[in-house]
Amino acid sequence: MPGKDRLGSLRGQFLRWLLIPLVLLVAANAFSVYRNALDAADLAYDRSLLSSARALADRVGIVDGKVQADVPYVALDSFETDTLGRLYFKVTGVNGEFVSGYEDLPDLPKNVPRSDMYPALVHFFHAEYQGQTVRIAALHQPVYDDRMRGIALIEVGETTDARRGLSRQILIDTLLRQAALVLAVALMVWVALRFVLSPIMQLRSDVEAREPTDLSDFDPQLVHKEIRPLVLAMNAYMARLQTLINGQKRFIADASHQLRTPLTVLKTQAELALRENDPVAMRQIVESIAHTTDATVHLANRLLTLARTGHGAEASELQTLSLTQLVRQVCLELALPAVRKQIDLALDADHDIFIRGQALLLHEMVSNLLDNAIRYTPEDGRIVLRVQQQGENVLLEIEDNGPGIPDTEREKVFEPFYRSTTTSAVNPGGTGLGLCIVRDIVVLHGGQILLRNATPINPIDTVITDHAAPAVVLPGLRVSILFPEQR
Repeated sequence: MPGKDRLGSLRGQFLRWLLIPLVLLVAANAFSVYRNALDAADLAYDRSLLSSARALADRVGIVDGKVQADVPYVALDSFETDTLGRLYFKVTGVNGEFVSGYEDLPDLPKNVPRSDMYPALVHFFHAEYQGQTVRIAALHQPVYDDRMRGIALIEVGETTDARRGLSRQILIDTLLRQAALVLAVALMVWVALRFVLSPIMQLRSDVEAREPTDLSDFDPQLVHKEIRPLVLAMNAYMARLQTLINGQKRFIADASHQLRTPLTVLKTQAELALRENDPVAMRQIVESIAHTTDATVHLANRLLTLARTGHGAEASELQTLSLTQLVRQVCLELALPAVRKQIDLALDADHDIFIRGQALLLHEMVSNLLDNAIRYTPEDGRIVLRVQQQGENVLLEIEDNGPGIPDTEREKVFEPFYRSTTTSAVNPGGTGLGLCIVRDIVVLHGGQILLRNATPINPIDTVITDHAAPAVVLPGLRVSILFPEQR
């Protein structure tokens, strides 16, 4: 898969980031060393050239009004056969006439400055001679006798092979030492990285050795401080994964426990129907099967809704919606059961109030609350739904005058399949999942839910059903849900 191993090895990447700049620095340093070696070689060999020029100048004088150079054969031979390179010389008189040496040796250019390194009047310059590069020292030597005086020019040239060879040798020695240093640094870094990364390697081994069901935390103190946030993030992820797995286990256990009984009843009823010959009795059994099937479908839907809330809502499913319109829609959908029980169903909401959430889950939440209210409110009762703005929050309330829930059971009713004594007496066939689903949906949307006693219900403007409310308000239940406003 392209880009699958894009980052590669941490050790290799660290070495590359360390060694590549180091090699570039070594190359820059080698260039500097080579330049310095050239300057040092030029300085050393220039001194030798100047010494030769001075030695030659000591043999230059004026004889019979002419500049002459008394250079013995042995001295001349040493000039021509120097072991470090070939030497050339040239002596020029006070009037520019050739005196001795190599007449075609290049003359001193006019733009060459005098060297400040020595007290002598000497100029150093490079020139091409006989197909080779030579370094020439041009020394101005005063000459005089009783009849005349002037300045003679003594030039001594040397091929640059020796000094360039010395510079190359210095460069090679430097490069070899620095290469050895780079290799030593790479080896030490490699060993150090193996030692430094050993806790991470141990963590990897621990992860690989873990059983699939073991989601316990890793100890962040066993790794470096910089790696601890990663280990803590892993622990937090495993905690969320454990919560998800526990929710799945709970759902499977709940579903298997709750569906086993109605399915067994359905099987028994079907077997009775197969053995029954009386059409009237068979019809009664089929009606019982239909009733049991409806109850089973209702239970399955509640279980699936409970499982969905346990998995949370994807960010792509969230949207800004009008809670007022959603509550009004649910009231219209459930108005018919309220009318059948002659319940006064009213909505108290003046304008659209928006929240951000998952429309399907919020619809299920309001439907559960209103269905419970209609189911447990007696005939000629009253149910009021309110959607109000409270500062930066949004309040949803559903209030009825049914049997209510005792104070001691108001926390327990949010547990799956728990049913309070008052609701069990009114509706023995309930599933005990409604408020559990409601609580999970509220938490999923960052809200809070509170159960309280009902208060006297004031007249309001928006009424879904036209049946008049009773004069006396019965004891009931008020469910208050507070959502954070997110427009």
